[in-house]
Amino acid sequence: MPEPTKKEEPNKEKEAGTTPAKEWSLGESPGGEEQDKQNANSQLSTLLIEKPQSGTVKVGENITFIAKVKAEDLLRKPTIKWFKGKWMDLASKAGKHLQLKESFERHSRVYTFEMQIIKAKENFAGNYRCEVTYKDKFDSSSFDLEVRESTGTTPNIDIRSAFKRSGEGQEDAGELDFSGLLKRREVKQQEEEPEIDVWELLKNANPSEYEKIAFQYGITDLRGMLKRLKRMRRVEKKSAAFAKILDPAYQVDKGGRVRFVVELADPKLEVKWYKNGQEIRPSTKYIFEHKGCERIMFINNCALTDDSEYYVTAGDEKCSTELFVREPPIMVTKQLEDTNAYCGERVELECEVSEDDANVKWFKNGEEIIPGPKSRYRIKREGKKHILIIEGATKADTAEYSVMTTGGQSSAKLSVDLKPLKILTPLTDQTVNIGKEICLKCEISEHIPGKWTKNGLPVQESDRLKIVHKGRIHKLVIANALTEDEGDYVFAPDAYSITLPAKVHVVDPPKIILDGLDADNTVTVIAGNKLRLEIPISGEPPPKAIWSRADKAIAEGGGRIRAESYPDSSTLVIDVAERDDSGVYHINLKNEAGEAHASIKIKVVDIPDPPVAPKVTEVGDDWCIMNWEPPVYDGGSPILGYFIERKKKQSSRWMRLNFELCKETTFEPKKMIEGVAYEVRIFAVNAVGVSKPSMPSKPFVPLAVTSPPTLLTVDSVTDTTVTMKWRPPDQIGAAGLDGYVLEYCFEGTEDWIVANTDLIDKTKFTITGLPTDAKIFVRVKAINAAGASEPKYYSQPIVVREVIEAPKIRIPRHLKQTYIRRVGEAVNLVIPFQGKPRPELIWKKDGAEIDKNQINIRNSETDTIIFIRKAERSHSGKYDLEVKVDKFVDTASIDIQIVDRPGPPELVKIEDVWGENVALTWIPPKDDGNATITGYTIQKADKKSMEWFTVIEHYHRTNATITELVIGNEYYFRVFSENMCGLSEDATMTKESAMIAKDGKIYKNPVYDDFDFTEAPMFTQPLVNTYAVAGYNATLNCSVRGNPKPKITWMKNKVAIVDDPRYRMFSNQGVCTLEIRKPSPYDGGTYCCRAVNDLGEVEMECKLEVKVIYQGLNTPGQPVFLEGQQQSLHSKDF
Repeated sequence: MPEPTKKEEPNKEKEAGTTPAKEWSLGESPGGEEQDKQNANSQLSTLLIEKPQSGTVKVGENITFIAKVKAEDLLRKPTIKWFKGKWMDLASKAGKHLQLKESFERHSRVYTFEMQIIKAKENFAGNYRCEVTYKDKFDSSSFDLEVRESTGTTPNIDIRSAFKRSGEGQEDAGELDFSGLLKRREVKQQEEEPEIDVWELLKNANPSEYEKIAFQYGITDLRGMLKRLKRMRRVEKKSAAFAKILDPAYQVDKGGRVRFVVELADPKLEVKWYKNGQEIRPSTKYIFEHKGCERIMFINNCALTDDSEYYVTAGDEKCSTELFVREPPIMVTKQLEDTNAYCGERVELECEVSEDDANVKWFKNGEEIIPGPKSRYRIKREGKKHILIIEGATKADTAEYSVMTTGGQSSAKLSVDLKPLKILTPLTDQTVNIGKEICLKCEISEHIPGKWTKNGLPVQESDRLKIVHKGRIHKLVIANALTEDEGDYVFAPDAYSITLPAKVHVVDPPKIILDGLDADNTVTVIAGNKLRLEIPISGEPPPKAIWSRADKAIAEGGGRIRAESYPDSSTLVIDVAERDDSGVYHINLKNEAGEAHASIKIKVVDIPDPPVAPKVTEVGDDWCIMNWEPPVYDGGSPILGYFIERKKKQSSRWMRLNFELCKETTFEPKKMIEGVAYEVRIFAVNAVGVSKPSMPSKPFVPLAVTSPPTLLTVDSVTDTTVTMKWRPPDQIGAAGLDGYVLEYCFEGTEDWIVANTDLIDKTKFTITGLPTDAKIFVRVKAINAAGASEPKYYSQPIVVREVIEAPKIRIPRHLKQTYIRRVGEAVNLVIPFQGKPRPELIWKKDGAEIDKNQINIRNSETDTIIFIRKAERSHSGKYDLEVKVDKFVDTASIDIQIVDRPGPPELVKIEDVWGENVALTWIPPKDDGNATITGYTIQKADKKSMEWFTVIEHYHRTNATITELVIGNEYYFRVFSENMCGLSEDATMTKESAMIAKDGKIYKNPVYDDFDFTEAPMFTQPLVNTYAVAGYNATLNCSVRGNPKPKITWMKNKVAIVDDPRYRMFSNQGVCTLEIRKPSPYDGGTYCCRAVNDLGEVEMECKLEVKVIYQGLNTPGQPVFLEGQQQSLHSKDF
C-alpha cells in the first residue's frame, strides 16, 4: 500500500534566503525519508511511546489511528488533542464520520487514545496532528491520511495535458508544475545554486574522499551507492532489442523529476518497466511516453523511497539502472525573533525550517544547548516548527540564542528583567460589628515582605492582632473587634513606593425589644377599634425600621395602616381595625452593623360569620330534628353557642325557640301544626357578640305516618316465590303516601327480612328466592315523609309450594276466523292463556318451526304475541300454538292470509265484430293476489287518440259484449283484474283492433313490404389517442351505429375488460364511454372497442398514456404486467 508523501505548499510568503514550506499530498510515497523523520521525532518525544502512523484507506472504508502515553510518572490523565491541518480541532467534529476514544490499561499503566474515521470520503485526505500535554510537558506527532478511489483503478485522465512547465531560472525549472491539478507553486526567492552531479563526483573521486562527499551532499546510504557504483563499472553486452539502453545511474533531488529513456531496435516490441522486481503501472507519479522507437518513463515528485534499482524489458532482454535521490539541505524559513521577558516567565523561541521533523541544533552564546530531565531548557517540534522553551526565566538567561541546520542558521537576543510590581488584590474598606474579626487582606505580584501602619503608626502584634505573610498574600487579622480598632490602615511593600490603604469602621448591630408582649408575640384588638403598637429599638448608628406584611412594605405617613418612626422606638398604627388586618406583621431594623428581624401576630376579633343554613333531617306530627355546621369564621374567638328561631313559611315573623345558648349543633323544635310549612334559622354567639342569622332552612312540614295497609292476601305461590297483594291505608294524612315495604320472616324466627330494596308504588309484590316447602309470615308497611306506618300482618303462615293449574288458551273472537292483512301491513296478534307454573309455549307454521328472522314471537307469563313488521305473502298459512304445563297441554290454531293486488288477465281476444258491437273473451290471471278474483274492469280506446275510457266495472264473467261503438272508428280494448285489494296494476290489451265498418263497399288497405332497417356495426366517431394524469379519472369516447343494436366489448391489450371495479362503461344514443378510475402508469396501453351484431363486427383502437407528476415534471408511465396477471374490465351488452 503506497504511503502519503509531501509536496510543496502553495501561496505562502517566504522570507529571503529560505526555501518554501512543504505539505502532505496524495498518491506519493516518502519511504525511508518518512521513517527517518519519525525516528527523529521519537528521540525528542517525552510523552508518546507510540505515535499514530500515516495510512491509506479506500473511499467508504474505516481507518483507526492510535497514540499511546506511558503513565508511570503522571499523576493524572494527560490532555490530548487531534487536529487536521494546522488549526482545525477535531473534538468539535466528532459524530457520524469521526469518533474519538480513550482507554487505560491498569497493569501496564498505558493510556491509549484512538481516532477512528468512519466511511472515509475523498476530502478527508490530508495532514493530521496529535498533541499531548501534561502540566509543563508537551509532545506532538504528525501523520497523513490518503483516501483512494474505491474501485482501485487509476482515473482515466490525460496527465500530460494537466501539467505545464514552470518558469525559467527557478530551482524547479524543467520539472513538471502541478498547478493544473493542485494549487499554484511558490516562486522561490533564493538564488539557485549550480546543480552538482554527486554520482559523477563519486566515480571520479578517490575512495578516501567518499565519506567527505557523502557528508557534504547529505548522502545517507554511502555503502549502497558504492555497491551500485561497482556494478555500473561492468561492461554491458550489446543488446539486440535495445538500440540505446538506460544510463548506468541517475541522480535527482528529493521532490524533483527524473526521465528514463531507452531506444528500441524494433518499435513493435512491448516494453515493461520494473522497480525492485515489481512492474510499474502508469499513474500520476509514473508517466509513460512513446516517441518513435524511444520509450520514456517520467518519475514525478521523487522521494527517498524511489532510491532503488529500475529495469526495463523488451521481449526477452532487459536493461537496468540505479536511481539516487539526494535530500536537499535543510533551510531556515522563519527566523528567530528578539524577545523580552520578565523573571519567572516561560519563554518560547520559535523558528521554522524547510522540512518536517528535521534535525536542528540550539546554541546559547555559541554553546550548544543539550536538554535533559533536570534542565530548564526543553525543545519542542511541531512539523516544521522548532521551539526552545525556557521555564521560569531568570536574568542569567539573558543571552544570544541561535539555531543551526544543514543549510542555514538564525539567531536572536533574549532579555530578561525584573517584573513591575502589580497589585492583584488591594485592601478594601471594612465595617465590622463589635466582637467580630477584622481581616485586612491584599495580594501583590511578587513574593516580597512589607509593613503595616495604623493612623501613621506601625502596627505591633499582640494576642488579638496577628500579621500573616504567605507568598504573595499579606493579612492583618484582629480578633474580637473593639471601637478603638477603628482607623486608617496602610500596607507598604518593601523596596517599592506603593501603599495599599483601607479604612476600618466598627459598628453596633440593631436590636428589637419585645419585653412588653406575651410569650407568642400576639396582640389582640376588637374589630372597629384603633391599634397603636409601639416597639422599643436600639442600635448605633440609629437603625431604620421597616414594617411589612406578606412581603409588602407598610409606608410611613398617611393611610389606615401606617408606620411611625422615633429615635428609640417604632410604632405600627391601624385605624379602625378590620377582620382582614389579622396576620403576622414583620419589623426589620437595618444599619451599617447589620439587621434585626421580629414577627408580631395581630389578632382582630369580631362577631362570627353566620352559620350555613340548617338541615331538617327528621319530622313528626308536631316536631322535627335539625342540625347545622359551625360557621366558617368564628370571629377570632371560640363559639360559645347558638340561638334558634322559627317561622311559618307564609309569615315574616320569627320566633326564638331557646333563651339559653345551645351548645350542640342539633336541636328539636316542638309544638308545630301538622301540615303547615315551617322554616328555621341559626345565630352563632362568641365572646364579641351575636352573628348575623343564617340563611333559612328548606321549608319542611310536620307530618304523621299513615294507618296500616288493609286486606293483605296471597295472590299466587310457586316453589320459590310468593306474590302478595293488599289495599291502601284507610288514613293517609297530610304527608301523603310514598310507597310500601314488604317484609317476611320464616316460621320459628323473629328476623324480619325486607323483600323490596326500593319502595313499591303498586299494591302487589312477589317475594323471590324462597326455599321450597318453607313457611313464612308476611307483613306490609306504608311509607310517607313522616316514616313507616304500623305493619299489617298476614294472619297465618304461607307454605312455599307451587299449585299446578292446567293451561288454557283463550283465542280472541276475531282470530277464530281467517286473519287477513295486505302485503306491507304489520301483523300484531296477542293470544292470552292461563296456567301455572309458567307454561312452555311452542309455535309452528304449517307444521314446521317458525323462522324467527322473519317472524318475532314474544312470550310473557299470561300471553304470547306474534309480530310481523312488514307482512309478505309468504307469511300466509296456518299457525299452531301449543301451551304446556307439566303433563297438561292445550293447543290452538290461527289462519293468517296475506293478500295483494292481482295480476292482469293472461290473454284478451276479439271474438267477433258486428255492427256497433264487439265480443271479447279473456283468460283469468295466473296470480290472483292470494285472494278470490271479485271481477274485471273493461276499457276501450280509439286508435287515433288512444285515450282510455271505462266501459264495464266489477264484471264477473270472462267474456263480454261491448255495444254502442262509433261506426268508422277503430278500437283497442284492455281488461283489469280485481280482488279485495283492488285492481291489478297492469291491464292486458288486445293485440288486434276492432274496426266498426260502415255499410256498403269494403275498402281494403294496400299491402306494403316492410323496409329493411338492418345494418352492420359502423363507428361514426373513432377513438383518439389520449394522455391522462395519474390519480385523475380518464375517459375514452366513440360513437357506433348498427341494427340490430350491436353488443359493445372493451378490451385492453387484446384482453377483454370484465368485472373490474376500476372501469365503468356507458352507452347512450350510440355514444360509448369507458371511464378509468384514478389511473396509474400500469393502466397505460392500447384500448380497443368492439361492436358486434348479426351482420358483422368492427373494432376501433387507441393508445392511452398515463403521466406521473413528480415535483412539477410529467413522467409518462407504461403498463407493467406481472407474471401470471390478467387485467380485465367489465363489459356491458348494448
